[in-house]
Amino acid sequence: MSVRELVVLGTASQVPTRHRNHNGYVLRWDGEGLLFDPGEGTQRQMLRAGVAAHDLNRLCVTHFHGDHSLGLAGVIQRINLDQVPHPVTAHYPRSGKRFFERLRYATAYRETVQLAEEPVSGTGGVLYEGPAYRLEARRLSHPVESYGYRLVEPDGRRMLPERLAAHGIGGPDVGRLQREGAVGGVTLDEVSEVRRGQRFAFVMDTRLCDAVDELAEGCDMLVIESTFTDEDAALAADHGHLTAGQAGRVAAGAGVRHLVLTHFSQRYDDPAVFERQARAAGFEGELTVARDLMRIPVPKRR
Repeated sequence: MSVRELVVLGTASQVPTRHRNHNGYVLRWDGEGLLFDPGEGTQRQMLRAGVAAHDLNRLCVTHFHGDHSLGLAGVIQRINLDQVPHPVTAHYPRSGKRFFERLRYATAYRETVQLAEEPVSGTGGVLYEGPAYRLEARRLSHPVESYGYRLVEPDGRRMLPERLAAHGIGGPDVGRLQREGAVGGVTLDEVSEVRRGQRFAFVMDTRLCDAVDELAEGCDMLVIESTFTDEDAALAADHGHLTAGQAGRVAAGAGVRHLVLTHFSQRYDDPAVFERQARAAGFEGELTVARDLMRIPVPKRR
């Protein structure tokens, strides 16, 4: 059975707290798993969340600050220890290749798994395109080179039973029509409509910039940092981060269906303030203030 959900492993920003681990997020997309920004403690959080090394197909690092990448060493060694039977691909900023190599070979271990490195550079672009999804990256605005990621499912077709019935098409002919595009002079366009593919975006440390809007556009789920509250907007801009209100405005303008706020500074005690400020900024869709070990379903197709 296909599953599309976000598994939240950690939600803290620079400093972890008693209740928030450093970053870590796994997107389950049918039979694949994409691990985003594994900070310290990710391997243990995976155990607590029921995520195995065998579930991972891609490692996607936005940038090389420790709270987003120091868990790579343990995760990579666990992938090899468990002898994951499929190739695993790592995406990260090319400018941080030396950091990735240091983490990959931080200690001695036996390499048993094919780990392909496909770093991102320039303004980003398409990193992978297959039958299930296309993975893209866009360069963000942060003191060190940082990229956001966007996953796009190809559009499909939705068969319309009333139109099929009107043309007398049923049974095996429906499958034949989908495969061949026409049956008995009736075309696929006449009895179906476009079913828009699902879209997911992951936006971490950044100021507001065009790439944030591009990544968020039309997403069914947007996972986005809201390190600071609006009262600390100047501090956020200085350190290359977003506020909860800015994240809410981005999501509202992009038509996001489910907004997931995360990456919270340890200075704030009340997580409800992030939701209030995102709502005040105009976001009216589904909204989750992320907590460690949450499982958040990707909204069903429209």
